[in-house]
Amino acid sequence: METICPICNSLASYIVQCPTCHNKMEAQGAIEEYFDDYSPYLDREITEKLDGVAAEKCLHIFYCTECGRDKRIPIDKIIM
Repeated sequence: METICPICNSLASYIVQCPTCHNKMEAQGAIEEYFDDYSPYLDREITEKLDGVAAEKCLHIFYCTECGRDKRIPIDKIIM
């Protein structure tokens, strides 16, 4: 069975509150998309090994437009 990230595959959305100013943070995508110019085009099996979280999680960046803080949150993958 394959596991997928519910955010990357538009199956769910997460609401995250900024720990500094308590406003809603915006999802900015998986951290592996920010490694370099070509990382969004690489096979996920390659980039998943570089994000520093377990294979059953997908590390996402959330950004606060009010105070400029970002937060990295590991999202549990689901079985498809």
